Amino acid sequence: MSTLGTIGLVNGGGDAPGLNAVTRAVVRTTYYQYGGKVLGSFDGFDGFLWPEKSKELTPRDVRGILPRGGTILGTSSRGNPFRYKVLEDGQLVEHDYSQLAIDNMKKMGVEALVVVGGDGTQRIALDLHRRGVALVGVPKTIDNDLSATDVTFGFDTALHTVTDAIDKLHTTGESHGRVMILEVMGRDAGWIALHGGVAGGAEIILIPEIPFRIEQILARIVARKAAGHRFSVVVVAEGCSVQDDDPFWLAHKASPQFIEKKSIGNLLGALIPLAGNHEVRVTVLGHLQRGGSPSPFDRLLGTRLGVAAVDLVAQKQFGRMVCLKGDTISSCTLEEAVGRMKIVPADCDTVRAARAIGISFGAD
Repeated sequence: MSTLGTIGLVNGGGDAPGLNAVTRAVVRTTYYQYGGKVLGSFDGFDGFLWPEKSKELTPRDVRGILPRGGTILGTSSRGNPFRYKVLEDGQLVEHDYSQLAIDNMKKMGVEALVVVGGDGTQRIALDLHRRGVALVGVPKTIDNDLSATDVTFGFDTALHTVTDAIDKLHTTGESHGRVMILEVMGRDAGWIALHGGVAGGAEIILIPEIPFRIEQILARIVARKAAGHRFSVVVVAEGCSVQDDDPFWLAHKASPQFIEKKSIGNLLGALIPLAGNHEVRVTVLGHLQRGGSPSPFDRLLGTRLGVAAVDLVAQKQFGRMVCLKGDTISSCTLEEAVGRMKIVPADCDTVRAARAIGISFGAD
């Protein structure tokens, strides 16, 4: 068995269910399999800018964290050491603290990093690697939009949360005869809305990849009422948009109530009643999707990715990111991992299946 020295562990970007599973796997594999130790950096890369924000993690420290959501290390989406924002004289000023972080890692005896995060965090990892830092990446995002891996941990748990919300909205929507709009995360890719909407039995799913027309949504709602259905459930990804030439939107966009920018869910919630006697309620699920105990799938995937990351460190295969391909944990270069977002193909089998069972995407 080869031995390891000290591995640094960083969580970057938004939190996701399964982060603690990765932390636990990295610590236990390093300790039991390779006889090394792990230095955890708290709140993103801050632990390497201010050493007092780092701590050695032992198997005792990660005991009992597998079912916990969030991350015991904390995380940050604003901690880029290359562009670190500091408040000076009431103004946010950016500083390049990357060399400070690199120097501190050396002083702490960190021989390699495991960097857990999404596209932005892996870009930082790539920049650090180009500066000579030995590191391995672990993909993380509930949006499932990283092209280098088939699935990211956190996505499955987010789907459970979204599907549960849709189930509950069905019952209250049916009771009152309302149009229930659920806005979910997905600024650039609609995987959560698509999979959650199909699993929850939504009538209309709106995703960024398929710009919609208001009249198509209205037509579906009216047709359901004519068929005796008292309610409709609309699942909306936060990044979806109305088609530029949509006549209904063009006729109303100059109204005072639309001058101030609204989230897409609230925009639809205000537009739909203008077309008729439709009672609408909007739920913006927001950060609920990030929270909660990780599903068994996400616990297992996080564990497998954490173990694989330590194995890569032991093999000195740096500048790579572990990933899931089919049912196998593999790896790719960080260059291959970043900058290519995995969006929903408009003709993918899940979209085709949704259309086949009567779900509208507002652009049929």
